[in-house]
Amino acid sequence: MTEANGRGRLIYGCMGLGGPWDGTSYGAAEIDQAATVIETSRAIGIELFDHADIYRNGKSEAVFGEILARSQGLREQIRLQTKCGIRLGERGLETHYDLSREAILERVNGSLKRLQTDYVDVLLLHRPDPLMDPREVGDAVGQLMADGKVRQLGVSNMSGEQIAYLQDRLETPVVANQLELSLLRRDWLESTVLVNHADGRELSFPHGTVEYCMAQGIELQAYGALAQGRYTGARSGELSPAESATAEMLQELAHRKGTTPESVLLGWLMKHPARISPVVGTTNPGRITACADAASVAATMTRAEWYGVWIAARGRNIP
Repeated sequence: MTEANGRGRLIYGCMGLGGPWDGTSYGAAEIDQAATVIETSRAIGIELFDHADIYRNGKSEAVFGEILARSQGLREQIRLQTKCGIRLGERGLETHYDLSREAILERVNGSLKRLQTDYVDVLLLHRPDPLMDPREVGDAVGQLMADGKVRQLGVSNMSGEQIAYLQDRLETPVVANQLELSLLRRDWLESTVLVNHADGRELSFPHGTVEYCMAQGIELQAYGALAQGRYTGARSGELSPAESATAEMLQELAHRKGTTPESVLLGWLMKHPARISPVVGTTNPGRITACADAASVAATMTRAEWYGVWIAARGRNIP
């Protein structure tokens, strides 16, 4: 399978693996689920698997590690990334951020132990830490790279200016920025056409971030890319008129192109010149398989089709 069919562009997000978020342990069912997800993802060309130290309180990494331990040669056939920087339920706080040198080293070593691997291909800093000292980050990352535990560095949920500030103090380039980018969460796109427009005041996305990443060659990874199934029939409950109209349009386009609404939805994202890499987070093997044609759809989607989907999701025309 070539990149045109999806290889190298789709990412599997492992947050759904490992069972409940509570303190219960995982068992055979959770391990079997992870094995099925990995096999299904690889069958459609996915090579990069995305983790975080906090997902399912570490169980997502742990069940994945069980599969790596029992599958000879698998580690060399895939790429792994994980994140650190968020601490849950520690020191009397429900949530806080920690990108200190000691925390980065501690959390990465914990991830490697759970994943049962010697290295991760990419380490992402999960969220901006207002108390972060970039020199500490650089020192920790430098040590991890020197030790062969981390090969590349990325970030998550950071603006272009935050990345630039960090990059000035790093010896290694930031290679990825993972953000919530989707047809449902469109501030990243709306900000490009609502400059000097009253509606632009309502947007929270830092304008210029997408452009900065494009200019610097930083991969944009899109979590929430499937919009929780809202447009593809996988979400129960009522939809807004705009969501219903968009779902119908995606279904029509899928029928016309001989593919699935999931592939059209992700293909719409991938059509953007930023070469966005969608993160697929569903644990349903059928929905994973339904994403297989995303890159092919992106390659053939016309400008009119792309704008038509966007305008349908907006529920009103662009300015």
